[in-house]
Amino acid sequence: MIALSNDHAGLTLKGDMAALLEEMGLPWKDLGVNSPESVDYPILGRRAAEGVASGEYERGILLCGTGVGMALSANKVRGIRCVVCSDCYTAKLSRLHNDANILALGARVVGPDLARMIARIWLETPFEGGRHARRVEMIMNIERDSSRAAGPG
Repeated sequence: MIALSNDHAGLTLKGDMAALLEEMGLPWKDLGVNSPESVDYPILGRRAAEGVASGEYERGILLCGTGVGMALSANKVRGIRCVVCSDCYTAKLSRLHNDANILALGARVVGPDLARMIARIWLETPFEGGRHARRVEMIMNIERDSSRAAGPG
């Protein structure tokens, strides 16, 4: 199941993402808002991220004005690798090499057609594993290792 969350700025794009998920036959749950009234996106990003991190949802899609605020909020949750994408190449590589488990899109940055292309590619691309698995593990251990010096100086 895919967690779909949005703030007020991502409201319109949510309809496009919901339609895409339906077309792809992917089950999803709406964790966002259904009003254009201003809301605090960190609450919405965290809610979806916690669901993905716990295994309740396989992956998530977050929608706000730029994608950045939701991504920053989601990445505070242990186990999350959220990426902001505004092009198809980054969406593909974020899955192949980084096993990104949440996609953030900026409704004020990408139009609905490009957002659909990005999301479709991101949803259809598997993690490549191999040498990338070691690197993903290194990324996931950064918080745990942050008390140690990262290098000289």
